Amino acid sequence: MATQFNESENPHWRRTFFPVWIGQAISLIGSRLVGFALVWYLTETTGSAIILTSISLVGLLPEMILAPFAGALADRWNRKKVMIIADSAIALITLMIACLFAFNVVEIWHIYILMFMRSIGGAFHYPAMSASTSLMVPKERLTKIQGLNQLLNSILMIIAAPLGALAIELMEIGSVLFIDVCTAGFAIIILFFITIPQPGVTTSKEQRANPMRTMFKDVGVGFKYVVTWKGLFYILILVTIINALLVPAFSLMPLLVKTTFEREAASLAVLQASLGAGMLLGSLLLSIWGGFKNKINTSAIGLLGVGIGILIMAFAPTHLFWLVVVGGFIFGLANPIVNGPIGAILQETVQPNMQGRVFALASTASRAASPIGLALAGPLSEYLGVQSWWLIGGFVCLTMVIIVFITPAIQNVEKGHPDQTQELPTKKLNTVSID
Repeated sequence: MATQFNESENPHWRRTFFPVWIGQAISLIGSRLVGFALVWYLTETTGSAIILTSISLVGLLPEMILAPFAGALADRWNRKKVMIIADSAIALITLMIACLFAFNVVEIWHIYILMFMRSIGGAFHYPAMSASTSLMVPKERLTKIQGLNQLLNSILMIIAAPLGALAIELMEIGSVLFIDVCTAGFAIIILFFITIPQPGVTTSKEQRANPMRTMFKDVGVGFKYVVTWKGLFYILILVTIINALLVPAFSLMPLLVKTTFEREAASLAVLQASLGAGMLLGSLLLSIWGGFKNKINTSAIGLLGVGIGILIMAFAPTHLFWLVVVGGFIFGLANPIVNGPIGAILQETVQPNMQGRVFALASTASRAASPIGLALAGPLSEYLGVQSWWLIGGFVCLTMVIIVFITPAIQNVEKGHPDQTQELPTKKLNTVSID
């Protein structure tokens, strides 16, 4: 049975963790590049805010609904196999849609199916990978790895959009999708040769006889774990409200560039690159600075920057596109300072055999209101203007900063769950194969 460890107990942890991390990073490059190309394809072919928000909704709902169950299964199943199967399924559906593009028979609903299936795969992959990280990385290195993940995201923001814009200029959209298939294949191959540690799994008679019922029971245990941890629960409520406003806003960013500022794909690439450059600087800052002793206060300062950046984007006049770029840079700078400490808190304080469920439930809760926002964003943006969502989101972020500082449960979230002895209902704990 794998457990969390200190670096002195396993000084060679990098040999197993970083090959997996590099494989996932390369896969993400392909996914982000293809995501940019698909969004711009829909922007050019439809020009509809409703299409852009609905495609985001289709890509969000399956992962949000399935995540709690996927997290419970990630705590029970072999996490290595979960990641391989999820990545393979995503690559297969992407390959099928690429073939439809190649034969010029693709329809908009095919892209909806692609986003739907990718979301299902992501529902299983995210908790499996996140929960595995805390067992592959020493406890004292988890915050730095979170900073490294934020650094990766920032680099992807810088290079994925320009590469996506270049790709759609040099090749057909179907050929661009093949890039994602190849990068996913690279990540899958690496997983085959690396051992992924795994906590003990329950093998009670009840679980073998009633796998579905016990899965729902596991989900319930995870839900209770999160709800009774008031600090985390309050944070997730705040994040849910923020995402309900910001997810629709950023799903409409291509339309903002195309219609409000009357720019082309290159301008969207510049804007996304500015977001990435900000994230790069923010990640480096977090890695060097390390944040305040109270990690949640570091996140609150980051959230203040997020609100300022979004408001600059909201108030930018249509003839001053560079202000949108500046606002995007500030948003990007603050984003890792918000996310990094929260991720580190969860990986440091949540028990290993609960992490799959906690990460999945946190992901679900943080996105819970996003479908409502996306459903409203399309028609209201066509009536009120695309920038309206940035305006509301910016003011909400500033309000949330105040709430974080004045709420004791949130300030004390680093102390962990009030009952750190809570475990899965189990009769027997066995060591399982990790290959």
